[in-house]
Amino acid sequence: MKTSPSLALVATLALLTTTSGHAAVGFEKQILPIIEAKCLGCHKAPHEENGKKKEPKGELRLDAAWAMLKGGEHGAVLKPGKSDSSDMYLFTVLPKDDDDFMPPKGDPLTAEEAKLLKTWIDEGADFGGWEGNQEGRPADIPGGTKKVAGPREHDELYKKLNTDLKPVAEATIAKAKEAGAQVTLLKADMALLRADFLTGVSACTDDKVAALLPMKDNITQLDLGRTVITDAAMDTIAQMPRLTVLDLRQTKVTDAGLAK
Repeated sequence: MKTSPSLALVATLALLTTTSGHAAVGFEKQILPIIEAKCLGCHKAPHEENGKKKEPKGELRLDAAWAMLKGGEHGAVLKPGKSDSSDMYLFTVLPKDDDDFMPPKGDPLTAEEAKLLKTWIDEGADFGGWEGNQEGRPADIPGGTKKVAGPREHDELYKKLNTDLKPVAEATIAKAKEAGAQVTLLKADMALLRADFLTGVSACTDDKVAALLPMKDNITQLDLGRTVITDAAMDTIAQMPRLTVLDLRQTKVTDAGLAK
């Protein structure tokens, strides 16, 4: 795929992938839906249920980044980079008759879901910009999810790409959403965008991708994995000069399309 030489984007597709060569697991897109479906029934903020106050099981909440990192009555359950010592993952792959198997009720995690959770933890348990429910957060626990570290190489890249970039009008974003796209800011203080069609992958056609053209200058991350697009969609994608991450897994896009 052709990119703007002035922005030196040739290597950026590799920059934001894991060392194993696959796209990093995204928390909001891939992990949060699993937690919401399989975990939050027992592990969310105290709430009223049938006229009674219901506390999170084991004092463990999984409805906020700070809460996951804090852990429950038995200590930490999430250790970024270490799935082999993170009970949040380990308890989901125990034998089903084990007292600690999670979830104890309802459908267990599928093999693919467990693999995603493990990979996300091993990659550092990055929440992206997600913070979750701040209700009940102790004053001594930060609400954000930023790690204490120096700037990463791709952070500097995004700052450069964002220079002098004008925000996309809300009306333009609304039209893209009407076509089935999910469009969000990469960061709150930037005009760069990420886009996907995860809520309707089977309906995402080449024409739907073309609906992103009015914001082509701002899109830097685009997830089209598992959609029904073909090489024709690459005519649109090739016009995105700031694109750094592109997921085309399980699509019909060929090498000929990538060469556009």
